[in-house]
Amino acid sequence: MKDAIAILCGGGPAPGINTVISSVAKVFLNNGYRVIGLHEGYKGLFSTETRIDEIDYEFADDIYTRGGSALRMSRFKPDLTKLNVSFFKENNIKLLVTIGGDDTASTANRISKYLEENNVTVQNIHVPKTIDNDLPLPEGIPTFGYNSAKNEGVLIANTVLEDARTSQNWFILSAMGREAGHLTIGIGSACHYPMIIIPEMFENVPVTFENIIRLNISSILKRKLLGLKYGASIISEGVFHFMSEDEINNSGIDFPQDDHGHPELHAISKSHVFANLVQKRVKELNLPNKMRPVELGFEVRCAKPIGYDLTYCTLLGFGVYQLFSNGDSRCMVSVDHNGDVKPLFLKDVEDENGRVKARLVNLHAANTQAVLDHGMHYITEKDYEAAKAFVDNPEYYDFNKILKR
Repeated sequence: MKDAIAILCGGGPAPGINTVISSVAKVFLNNGYRVIGLHEGYKGLFSTETRIDEIDYEFADDIYTRGGSALRMSRFKPDLTKLNVSFFKENNIKLLVTIGGDDTASTANRISKYLEENNVTVQNIHVPKTIDNDLPLPEGIPTFGYNSAKNEGVLIANTVLEDARTSQNWFILSAMGREAGHLTIGIGSACHYPMIIIPEMFENVPVTFENIIRLNISSILKRKLLGLKYGASIISEGVFHFMSEDEINNSGIDFPQDDHGHPELHAISKSHVFANLVQKRVKELNLPNKMRPVELGFEVRCAKPIGYDLTYCTLLGFGVYQLFSNGDSRCMVSVDHNGDVKPLFLKDVEDENGRVKARLVNLHAANTQAVLDHGMHYITEKDYEAAKAFVDNPEYYDFNKILKR
């Protein structure tokens, strides 16, 4: 029987998935392998009715530049004892290629170990995918999809800021990012947003709604001092992951509850929450600004990959074959700026619970500090006297004091 590889995609979409699938398929087809595409992510491996596509060269060539994923995706938490081991045996699978984020990588690691314990040897190579850019790749190397999602987000965010200028309103955007603020600061800095809020900024103070409100007001006040009545802020959804449950429940916002009585954050619009809370404070301070919420997330996940990701994803796909040929397994493929391919072994980047550690924004990197120091508008000590025309206590809205910088 012909040797085969299997490819699956886990988690949420990101631009470039089809480019990776296509590139992996082409290089393995060229070297005599059968290529099997698994639908529904891991769910397909834990079913006796696994839905697959035989990937031939025509299929691979057709999907190369498309957004989305030709292999259907799902989020699935597997019970390893129910793994369809026979799928690997019956199809003579030599390599499982997983495309996804940290959860997908961690699960792939566990599956590879489980198969080995059951006398089935299957290499596993993971291709790091997420628009959140939060996988622990070498410094300066993005996860694929991030740059394309950022590019799509910039198009939307620029249009929103133009609307703010035209309508003389204030917009509050919420951007995806889970625990990390890479996408938020990437879009916000590219668009010269006057206020950018990411969870990493709160290294010296707790993440609270009050602090987020104060940061927004600080920017509104500074813009007024500059003669600008409009503006926009962009806030990472990741701030919610660092809030206490009491903070969320005491916010005055009616969050849906899950079966265990915990707030269901994915069931609400984060931008509406922020806009509602800031609007209340604006009204209390008699500042004539209207808050307009914009949710920025699903709109960028299935965008067509830009040139950067088309090239990057191609190299990642070819890199999978190189690592496989070297005998590497239980690793992520990493390609540096020179095109050199290296394995990043999961055992070196996982925590004590076997989960891959998230890469957060380096708050002290020169580029981040430049954005914080020069790229935003906010009240500082030198503005106190002028700001008293709008608020009695400008010090309360001092950006540096809020964050204890």
